[in-house]
Amino acid sequence: MKRWIRPAVIGVLAGMGWVPTCTAGGPTGLRFEPAGAGFRFDTGELRGVLRGGGRPAGLTELVDAATGTNLAGRNGVLGFYRLLDADTRHPDGWGWTGGAARVLSDGAVEATWPADAAHPFELRAVYRWRTPSTLDLETTLTARKALRRMEVFVASYFNGFADSRVLAKTAGGAAFVAADEASGVWQAFPRDEAAVATVRDGRWARPPHPVEWAIRPPFAAPLGLRRDGPTGRTVLVMARPDDCFAVLTPHGAEAHRSLYLSLFGRDLGPGESASAVVRLAVGRGMTDAAAVSAWEEFRKP
Repeated sequence: MKRWIRPAVIGVLAGMGWVPTCTAGGPTGLRFEPAGAGFRFDTGELRGVLRGGGRPAGLTELVDAATGTNLAGRNGVLGFYRLLDADTRHPDGWGWTGGAARVLSDGAVEATWPADAAHPFELRAVYRWRTPSTLDLETTLTARKALRRMEVFVASYFNGFADSRVLAKTAGGAAFVAADEASGVWQAFPRDEAAVATVRDGRWARPPHPVEWAIRPPFAAPLGLRRDGPTGRTVLVMARPDDCFAVLTPHGAEAHRSLYLSLFGRDLGPGESASAVVRLAVGRGMTDAAAVSAWEEFRKP
């Protein structure tokens, strides 16, 4: 089943309970506060914890303030999972200890990981609230040796949200295409043929937990969507096309209830850096058109 999108969507539709525009600085409610080894937040619409217990897994708690429901799955939202290049699977971001994290003057959280023997690169992440229901993650990787087709795999796991879709290219134009069970357990919507080659270069065959991705249509935008029918909640995970070479997901009802973005996928020389911004947006009763408008607003310079 496909949900069709009009060729042009103008503006952000009202009545969704959120507006995806940028807010400078750190207004009241759009700040993180230190809480033990992690960082607590309460925007009025969402509350929870970033890096709970010091665990580098993104938002380890993401509670809908209206219902008290935790929207985050066990493995967190907007965390760094696999760190891959053409030659090596580096130890996963979830287990990369030895870094540091702090609250910046505007209320954002900056986390840094220095290069080590297993990670020949430095990683910097900044989590910053833009609206009470919109969070940006800025990722910067700096190589300390030559890296071929370096990938940072950003993972988000949700509680519920059994309908998973990606904005993809179809014969009728851009449409949210369902990750249906008949198309495979693990599905990748690549940017182009070069992205397909990267997904299939052997990186995903490396243990532990190798994955074989079913290649789906190319994405029309790096925008993944999950809906939760019982509550009417929708979550979006998005990036800009130059920063992301694939949007990936299991079929909607599969137990992980996840969305993934493959960032970068390009060669880096020693001392060279790559940066990308990923956005999480949470809404209720959000239409497909509103989801596309949120991405169009995000992609603006």
